Amino acid sequence: MTVYKAFRNFYIFLLALAIAVGGGLAGVAGYELYYRENAVYAVSKYGSSGDEVRRVQKKLQELGYYTGSVDGIFGSNTQKAVKSFQRNVGLTADGIVGKATLLYLGLSGGSSSGTGAYSDADVQLLGKVISAEARGESYEGQVAVGAVILNRVAHSSFPDSISGVVYQNGAFSCVYDSNWYQPISDTSKRAAKDALNGWDPTGGAIYYFNPAKTNDKFMHSRPVTKVIGSHKFCK
Repeated sequence: MTVYKAFRNFYIFLLALAIAVGGGLAGVAGYELYYRENAVYAVSKYGSSGDEVRRVQKKLQELGYYTGSVDGIFGSNTQKAVKSFQRNVGLTADGIVGKATLLYLGLSGGSSSGTGAYSDADVQLLGKVISAEARGESYEGQVAVGAVILNRVAHSSFPDSISGVVYQNGAFSCVYDSNWYQPISDTSKRAAKDALNGWDPTGGAIYYFNPAKTNDKFMHSRPVTKVIGSHKFCK
């Protein structure tokens, strides 16, 4: 059998398989579209190398998922770190750094958000936390939650990036509950931008808590700077 015939027979087999599962030619076309889109967004995966991989490795290292060298080579250790991160934030743990994984890492997009050095991904992630943590709070209370996260970024005791602060182990319970998967409200997006542009209703707080929902002695021992809605903000 010639190579051409073998290829033709294999292609016919794929078409028949698509028809058998009800997709027909549209199913094949849909798969091709998915493949093209995934190829665009999957900037880093096993076997990749370059600056993009270094950025991913560095971010995973900052978040405590990766302990290897930041060498720009996407090997098995990097893949394991990516999968661990994906599982922890509720993404499909396929080890491929696509659009969603970049967003959750805070590495997607440029600084076109109108908020200085922060990227669109930073605005999106900050809005996601605000939406999950301050749902039902006043607008000021939503901005305040964003401000606390930014105050932590600037504080020497916390990671120096929004994603680092958000995904720091045990820092925000919302990352692990159902609220995390709810749509981001429009007011939360606006609150994120206001916080990024410098509005801090908390007076420099680096912690906040709802006294009706926690008995944590450490949180209750912190000096309170402001009470907004159901949250106490403290240093």
